[in-house]
Amino acid sequence: MKTICVLMTCHNRRQKTINCLRSLYGCKLPPGYQFEVFLVDDASIDGTSEAVKNDFPKVNVIPGNGKLFWNRGMLLAWETATRLKYFDFYLWLNDDTILFYYAFNILLQKTQTKDGKQILVGATCSSNLNDVTYSGFQFYKTKLIPNGEWQNCDYFNGNIVLIPAIVFKKIGFLDSRFTHTLGDFDYGMRATKMGILNLLSPLVLGICETTPTVPKWRNTDYTVLERIHHLYSPLGNNPNDFFIIDSRQYGYIKAIIHYFTIHIRAIFPSLWK
Repeated sequence: MKTICVLMTCHNRRQKTINCLRSLYGCKLPPGYQFEVFLVDDASIDGTSEAVKNDFPKVNVIPGNGKLFWNRGMLLAWETATRLKYFDFYLWLNDDTILFYYAFNILLQKTQTKDGKQILVGATCSSNLNDVTYSGFQFYKTKLIPNGEWQNCDYFNGNIVLIPAIVFKKIGFLDSRFTHTLGDFDYGMRATKMGILNLLSPLVLGICETTPTVPKWRNTDYTVLERIHHLYSPLGNNPNDFFIIDSRQYGYIKAIIHYFTIHIRAIFPSLWK
């Protein structure tokens, strides 16, 4: 029996987390596979842990300190799981994502080729099924749209990502220096540098909404100090995080240039309208 470790993290989104888990347990698994869930509840105060334990008693709920956000929450789930047992695959799953019933079948069928040395990415769409919301990306190009074929991508959103153990052994965990965003992008870029394929699924594998609003750090309704404060917050676009990923991928000169231009963009957001 091959085992899949489902990694999740959440904070005060009880109903979304429950809905995600319902979709997960409603998925069809190919014969010979089973999964186990490791969910970090990052100090929710809305009863998320209690609801999960009541509805899904087999889920391993791991308490957080309230300061983990996405990247470090997922990292804690991953580290906890690997300390307990060996898994053949690790599935990243955002707690606001609703999986389609065939998601596992699509992903696991592909693992039987190329010795499984590839990361498999599932795109998501809006609830009206019209727009692809999260996906894979190629350098210097736009977001990839599923087209019925597996497509190579250089990096990806972390909503639905299947990582075989052989790939995890080579790349390792998410980088703990990232708090919320960029950890997923960085992981895909590291894989690309190592010659590991990141492949986008031929079909959309789930639903996850996105709200295309102007972030606070570029919103002129806020003062310059408020914009800078949000820029450096975990939910902003922390320049220090971008410096790490830029220097790894493009070198220090481009990293330094981006470090300064992102501040200029926060101070004078109208220049980018």
